[in-house]
Amino acid sequence: MKSLRQDQRLHQVERWKLARHPLDVQQSLIDVYAKEGPASIHQVEGEVERLKWVGVYPQRQGGDAFMLRIKLPGGRLTAAQAREIGAITSEHARGPEPSPVFGDTYLDLTTRQDVQLHWIKIGAIPEIWRRLEAVGITTVQACGDSARNVLCCPVSGIDRDEFVPAYPIAAAISDFFTGNREYANLPRKFKMSVTGCGDDCAQAEINDIGLVPARLTNGTLGFNLLVGGGLSDGPRMASDVDVFVAPDDAVEITRAVAQLYGELGNRENRWANRLRYLVQELGPERFRSELANRARISLTPAGEHLTKRYRGDHIGVHPQRQPGLFYAGLNVTVGRMQGTDLIEAARLAEHYGDGEIRLATDQNFILTGIPEGRLDDLLAEPLLETYSPSPKPFARGMVACTGNEFCRLAIVETKARAAAWARELDSQVAIAGDDIIRMHFSGCSASCAQPQIADIGFRGETAKRGDAIVEAVDIGLGGSLGRDAAFIDWIDGARPVSEVPAAMRSLFERYTADRYDGERFHEWARRTPNPDLQSILRNASYGANGERR
Repeated sequence: MKSLRQDQRLHQVERWKLARHPLDVQQSLIDVYAKEGPASIHQVEGEVERLKWVGVYPQRQGGDAFMLRIKLPGGRLTAAQAREIGAITSEHARGPEPSPVFGDTYLDLTTRQDVQLHWIKIGAIPEIWRRLEAVGITTVQACGDSARNVLCCPVSGIDRDEFVPAYPIAAAISDFFTGNREYANLPRKFKMSVTGCGDDCAQAEINDIGLVPARLTNGTLGFNLLVGGGLSDGPRMASDVDVFVAPDDAVEITRAVAQLYGELGNRENRWANRLRYLVQELGPERFRSELANRARISLTPAGEHLTKRYRGDHIGVHPQRQPGLFYAGLNVTVGRMQGTDLIEAARLAEHYGDGEIRLATDQNFILTGIPEGRLDDLLAEPLLETYSPSPKPFARGMVACTGNEFCRLAIVETKARAAAWARELDSQVAIAGDDIIRMHFSGCSASCAQPQIADIGFRGETAKRGDAIVEAVDIGLGGSLGRDAAFIDWIDGARPVSEVPAAMRSLFERYTADRYDGERFHEWARRTPNPDLQSILRNASYGANGERR
């Protein structure tokens, strides 16, 4: 890594990172900041930024209000871990007044299989860390310019169609990077995904590294390596760099990619310094050559891709590969739930299943290892009235980021609004069959809710109506991953949020009238010319004479 004296052109965040290793902030928080209060953090240059390396973000409200992100590799939780997180939520995630929609003491399930808590006071964090460590979980590198939580298919090990067991690989990669100072100070955030099934539910194409199931001509099973995927302002599907990865080599391959990124990433321009920009610059062939120079193993050409589709969720009751056992995927619309509800979910996991809870990338959770004879009793539990295994299409597919309720970057409120839109559409729009309608709502262009891969994506904006500036969204249509992966096309810009439900009703009226038999929404949206889609959305708010209704 360049020294500060060698290169004064580095971005100021890079200079802070060179002046003091970001992981050192953990001990400072315990010894100083928790005792002296949040004002003491600002006495050290760059220290607010370093807090991310231990999962801590200042909230929009400022003062002694922080978000704490808990990292859960592959989304796995034991009942004991879930119970502790729920208890911490109930004790510490308390705002000055309850939300009119969500109440108080709630947590958020994220699109990276993490858990986020809000309204955490800096003085409480050391005790929270001790409690989390006691049950085997951490917040270290849940954020920051380092390896983030490693995604995995949430039903790895129990899915009847899994080709390669993915969770042990994801856990081993996470173990290698977490707390590893040599690889904890990368040019930017570094996101990895491992899946061994054919459903791409770990979203390989939008991660910096995606390991997807593959088979060599001799029948050997492993993974193909994809690199350079991501969203935000420069969305890019990951590139196949013609590398087959044996399960035992997965940690080494990811280490070598991180080394390559650390050495060749352009630290002068932070805003164009994700791995995807380096892959784009080098191209797949040169990237593979640079990787071969750094890997401690020989690179094998890629095998046959075994990904079949993009499933996206595991809602409902499904048989496991273990005879006589089932799992139940439960819907958490927009990912927000009470801490007491997570405690109750832990009780159900122990009482009816194998004691495990698994978080999915769509902000839902799964109870596993349920004997067939216990299913009816589980499904009759009161908690499943709130978190249903059979939700309606819009509630099932609605994903939302934190929004401007807490995030300092977000332009608009997301969670409560998205939940309201889902309820309204489910009550007014009938979708034939068992379709999922994926609507993803991000409060800004950072894409934490992944709008570019949704059937319908919303991105926070503002609009002028009369003399007022109002909250608005850009609307995009037709995203998906899997065999027909493509990002949405942004169809409508700066639509006031008050007009969105009517626009969606018009859109789905046309979809249900025009769709071919079995045609999914994103397929219909891609088939329909963009000017026609624009007209549908526009006419929901304007009359034939162009005047607002």
